[in-house]
Amino acid sequence: MQLIDAIAAQAGYLQALRRDIHAHPELAFEETRTADLVADLLTQWGIPIHRGLGKTGVVGIVEGRKPGRAVGLRADMDALPIQESNHFAHASRHPGKMHACGHDGHTTMLLGAAQYLAGHRDFDGTIYLIFQPAEEHGGGAREMMRDGLFERFPMQAVFGLHNMPGIPAGTVALSPGPILASNNEFKLTVRGKGGHAAMPHLAVDPIAVAGQVMQAFQTIISRNKKPLETAVLSITMLHAGDVPNVIPDSCEMQGTVRAYSAETLDLIERRMREIAEGTAAVFGAQADFEFRRNYPATINHPAETAFAREVLLDMLPAGQVATQVPIMAAEDFSFMLEAVPGCYAFIGNGDGDHRLPGHGEGPCLVHNPSYDFNDSILPLGASFLATLARRWLARPQAQ
Repeated sequence: MQLIDAIAAQAGYLQALRRDIHAHPELAFEETRTADLVADLLTQWGIPIHRGLGKTGVVGIVEGRKPGRAVGLRADMDALPIQESNHFAHASRHPGKMHACGHDGHTTMLLGAAQYLAGHRDFDGTIYLIFQPAEEHGGGAREMMRDGLFERFPMQAVFGLHNMPGIPAGTVALSPGPILASNNEFKLTVRGKGGHAAMPHLAVDPIAVAGQVMQAFQTIISRNKKPLETAVLSITMLHAGDVPNVIPDSCEMQGTVRAYSAETLDLIERRMREIAEGTAAVFGAQADFEFRRNYPATINHPAETAFAREVLLDMLPAGQVATQVPIMAAEDFSFMLEAVPGCYAFIGNGDGDHRLPGHGEGPCLVHNPSYDFNDSILPLGASFLATLARRWLARPQAQ
């Protein structure tokens, strides 16, 4: 493994920094302490900063020897509304908030790269360090873009990195094309006619209608969608009624839809609406259907992905540069990849053996109250980001 020596020497510092961030988690658009920490460190290292994009976002600017092209490196800063189950020294000090997805590690890896780049400006061009808020809830990438991220800091490529439990520590996985699905939510309210449960013929039971709709929704995946297209439709909430002997007036259903292609998503949304409204009409009820598209699919650009793989193959044994199989989770880095070519890679977080005594009983999976980031991968992630940016700026420009 070819790490940058100066970054590897900072492993202890990076670990302490990561654990400090972990102990002080902040939710979407509330990352004031984290943003202050990032801004203070970048300023100490002589890196000019801009604040306020996406409310709490921070952008650092590392200028090389002379003007040239520009590349961006992005890390997310927000935590999740989860009560942490771990009891080690750096566990969350804020009840109901936890860095359960490793954004504390992502921020630290980019800070490690930033510290090195600030002292090694032997490149031409500019490296933009993008510390983004609200990846989990709120679309912080989109909000930074709405505040002019790519207009104020024009770049020709952008790269991101996410930890992945289950992939061995020391391995990085990436692949071109769709790697994460779009994130979409729906809400269906079936409005019937309430009445006495012993006299259902005088009512229009919205629960019975909702049951028919639930079954029919699954036929969209099995009978309407092309078999080779991937999609998920999950109903996760169903609320109706308050009293055992009363048929309620309405029933509410909510859930999520995940897909890779816009065409498949269009089909699913259309068929859901048709099924909901048509089924309700058959039973004499009314359906109010809402469909919200949160994050688009994360689609890696082929050229940038191939370049990132080349960099990794120079740093790691070939067996530690893996192909990332697409998964149905979502990521708002997708907004950036829609605007600028780039690649989103996954760094192995291991199987949980790194966790200290006092960790929770659950597995070390993201969005799990027993999760903890693997500090041993911090130097690799920081070295990869710094090397990737410098080499991207050094490559010959296409004519």
